[in-house]
Amino acid sequence: MSSTAGTTSVAWPVGKKQMVTAIIASSLGWALDLFDLFILLYVAPIVGKLFFPSAFPTLSLAAVYASFAVTLLMRPFGSALFGSYADRFGRRGTMIVAVVGVGISTALFGALPTIDQIGAAAPMIFLVLRLVQGLFVGGVVASTHTIGTESVPPYWRGAMSGLIGGGGAGIGALLASIVYFITTEAFPGDLYAVWGWRCMFFSGILSSILGFFIFSSLEESPIWAELAAKRSQVMKAPVRALFSREYLPVLLVNLMMTVGGGAGYYLTSGYLPAFLKVVSKIPSSSASLILIAGSFIAIIASITAGHLSTLWGRKRTLLILALIRIVLLPLCYLEMANTSDIATLAFWGLLLTFFGNAGYAPLLIFLNERFPTAMRSTGTGLSWNIGFAIGGMMPIFVSLSSATPADLPKMLTIFVFGISVLFLLGALVIPETRGNFK
Repeated sequence: MSSTAGTTSVAWPVGKKQMVTAIIASSLGWALDLFDLFILLYVAPIVGKLFFPSAFPTLSLAAVYASFAVTLLMRPFGSALFGSYADRFGRRGTMIVAVVGVGISTALFGALPTIDQIGAAAPMIFLVLRLVQGLFVGGVVASTHTIGTESVPPYWRGAMSGLIGGGGAGIGALLASIVYFITTEAFPGDLYAVWGWRCMFFSGILSSILGFFIFSSLEESPIWAELAAKRSQVMKAPVRALFSREYLPVLLVNLMMTVGGGAGYYLTSGYLPAFLKVVSKIPSSSASLILIAGSFIAIIASITAGHLSTLWGRKRTLLILALIRIVLLPLCYLEMANTSDIATLAFWGLLLTFFGNAGYAPLLIFLNERFPTAMRSTGTGLSWNIGFAIGGMMPIFVSLSSATPADLPKMLTIFVFGISVLFLLGALVIPETRGNFK
């Protein structure tokens, strides 16, 4: 299968039920796991005080983001482990194990004792559990980011890319926003620091249960199934092949895009909950509503940008988005810092969310098209997770570079401009990949 036309005869006609199930499973699978990760971002200020207390609020916040980065750093190892399995034995089983594992590890955070209860052991246990969670999340990427695009016709792969990558992030954030809203209403004021944050984490078990039942009816990727029928074409060591002389340059170029896209996401949608609480200091109910609206915006932006990459080409779309981000992302933070009006704050926050998510929406299908089926899960998973691990550390540097919360807007402006430039440089050197699905 050396071209888009070549895949059509294999994957289509595929039953409509199979395609719909694959679309739901891949996008929801990623959404459920991002929901589990987003929980920490929503309760970051409280978790910082309970597990990483400091006389300086920005240092506690930086410690929480560092624990988030620990999860990101484990994701490449998860992709190497689960991605290799998915390339050799199939996407479906990999997805089930990984999604259930993330949900269970997330729920366990709600049962952890705080530093006031067991001392220094509390943050250590917290970090160990983050490592375990990160390993499973890496496995989710390796499966969800391939089975969806492999199960739909070529014309819809760009939209599918946006639906899984950005749309999944939006759905995950939406679920986290709703749970955050419910828990803040159920546990108002100081009570939230006692039980509210724990209930946020406990909700992670729901994603395991829901994911298991949805994925049990999922069929294997038709493109991988055809490859598996020709056992001689199944790659025995896809990780080793990825770091070979042939594919290592591909991986390195991919990282320019995924680092820029990942950092852009974590410095916009990822940092917005903390910005609204620490810098803007608006009521939790207002912040929750802005974040819920932002989740819908993220879904719309991602699907739109993903489909535009089918109409315009991957390279052209990414170039246009990179140029827009260079101007708009810094502007959004500057405007948000200079207003106390909630409506104005919401406008700039939603605009920030739109382009923070649109920027990386076409990346998933771009990465898929860079690798053959025999190593697609491994190549896509590692390219995505290494880049997003590096990009996910940017909020730590922002927090550490800010002596007080009042310094955060300026540092965020500087950082989003810098990563947008990196994203543009990557878009300039990448090849056009549209239709290169083999």
